[in-house]
Amino acid sequence: MSTPFNAATAAYGNVSRLISDQASGKTAGLASPAQGGVDFGAMLTEQLNSVAAAGRHTDQVSMDMLNGKANVVDVVTALAQTEIAMETMVTIRDRVISAYEEIMRMPI
Repeated sequence: MSTPFNAATAAYGNVSRLISDQASGKTAGLASPAQGGVDFGAMLTEQLNSVAAAGRHTDQVSMDMLNGKANVVDVVTALAQTEIAMETMVTIRDRVISAYEEIMRMPI
């Protein structure tokens, strides 16, 4: 299964925008976790930063290859790492949405 270039570019742009919005304080932060709990918002932000960093690394390696400073193997490896990071984030998103839908179906 391959991801169309436009979809990957749009996803990378969305991640970058979310991170910059988070950094500038435009989005409301989640409440702090209970004592000893895990801050889901911080974990999610960390993962988004990781995906964006992988995308930036891939961009840099691609530019290095165009300038003759990197080889094809480096570019393919960077692209594969970015693809895995994006697929992981999509899987997490799908699981969160599924859990939310399941909670909404629960009788009160």
